[in-house]
Amino acid sequence: MSFALEPLTGSPPERYAQLLAQARALLHGERDRIANAANLSALVYRALPDLNWVGFYFYDGTELVVGPFQGLPACVRIPLDKGVCGAAARTRQTQRVDDVHAFPGHIACDAASRSELVIPLVAADGALVGVFDLDSPRPARFSADDQQGLEAIAAAYLEALA
Repeated sequence: MSFALEPLTGSPPERYAQLLAQARALLHGERDRIANAANLSALVYRALPDLNWVGFYFYDGTELVVGPFQGLPACVRIPLDKGVCGAAARTRQTQRVDDVHAFPGHIACDAASRSELVIPLVAADGALVGVFDLDSPRPARFSADDQQGLEAIAAAYLEALA
């Protein structure tokens, strides 16, 4: 399969609609969670500016374990009571953090990270699959538009697994 990454244009919602279409094209016909997580990590990392880490952590029944990602080597295991990823998994609510240094219990896998967006991945039956994690070296990098657009991409990932 050949895939061309098209530049994103227009307003933030228009850019995210284009990115979602690209993500759906990558996911089409593939159900493997590792393959899809790998491709989505690469797509988002290359398509969006000011990111230093994009990837997945999968829930193993006890804690989050690193999955496919783009960026520097990462923390391998994250307890649900630690960090932004743990908070997203525990509460099953997206965590958008403008300043990770102000987040209680933040885990600094990459000292350059200043802001973070973590989207919980919850299956249709309510089971926790894991989290989709994005880090930026820029404080307050993630807006409400970013959150909404990336939540749609996370939903497309979950749909592909069903």
